[in-house]
Amino acid sequence: VADLATRPQNIDALQNAGVMALLRPLLLDNVASIQQSAALALGRLANFNEALAESVVTHEVLPQLVYSLAQQNRFYKKAAAFVLRAVAKHSAPLAQAVVDSGAMESLVLCLEEFDPSVKESAAWALGYIAKHSKDLAQSVVNAGAVPLLVLAFQEPDLTLKRISASALSDIAKHSPELAQLVVDAGTCSLLVKEVSNNDVGLKRQVCACLAQIAKHSVDLAEVVVEAEVFPRILHCLRDVDEVVQKNAATCVRELSRHSPDLAKLIVNAGGIAAMVDYVQEARGNARLPGIMTLGYISAFSETLALAVVVSRGIPPLKDALINEPEDHVKAAAAWSLGQIGRHSPDHARALAEADVSRRI
Repeated sequence: VADLATRPQNIDALQNAGVMALLRPLLLDNVASIQQSAALALGRLANFNEALAESVVTHEVLPQLVYSLAQQNRFYKKAAAFVLRAVAKHSAPLAQAVVDSGAMESLVLCLEEFDPSVKESAAWALGYIAKHSKDLAQSVVNAGAVPLLVLAFQEPDLTLKRISASALSDIAKHSPELAQLVVDAGTCSLLVKEVSNNDVGLKRQVCACLAQIAKHSVDLAEVVVEAEVFPRILHCLRDVDEVVQKNAATCVRELSRHSPDLAKLIVNAGGIAAMVDYVQEARGNARLPGIMTLGYISAFSETLALAVVVSRGIPPLKDALINEPEDHVKAAAAWSLGQIGRHSPDHARALAEADVSRRI
């Protein structure tokens, strides 16, 4: 059944055969390999769509899994955490059902296991629970997951690092208070160190997590800057991977928008030239964080806006205004050009000379 559940065309037939009711008692089987296969089958079914995940909940499989999660060997723990993750990923009510089944304590205990793959499965499940809402993220924090996720992030295993960073990001994104809890666990300096890592997946998650921390307030943005995120994050704007580039640009955008001091710091680190190059090279939605960064920096003062003009920031913004098909990217380009031109007649002349006014 676990094997059949890997292929979408078999799912309806399995569902019609009443497979959920048949699998549940096998979670209590005396043979460990049967328990694992039953959990794996349930996980694959729940992963497939929301209706099947709801079916796992209504068949009262979760309490059974949670009970076994505390007792069994590492292979079963991995499979059980996979089921919890597959259920939690679809929606907030399903994630809440996982929390209500008492899974948090067992998942957090799994983060203390020796085996990296068990930690991985648990971190992934916790991230999927936290991502839906502030309350669910708070329940992950209350279960004591944050310090253990930070420890997991320091392990040598790259997949575990990636998933831990992703889970921390899913917690930090909801509110300044939750982001502060993530920061207080000593996360920022550890994340910044990995910005230069060669692993693409890890760089993606680390840049995203730093952006989720920095977006909330000046204080949190300053913590990210003090962890010496510059100039490392600017190197990521020239990364071979487009998602790394976009996530790095998003991080710089979140840092640039809070205060003139932070904007100046980005300029002094060579951030404008790097961002202008990025906006010139990127296309589509990926351009948006770069366009917004140039606007945010320009908005703060005449001098900063002039720095954008001198670094040839106007031509790529004009190009986005004319050639980008999506309205929200055009709108962002128009807004950023407005932030450059609003300070003085000289700034407005720079836009006019670049033939921006006619295009707007």
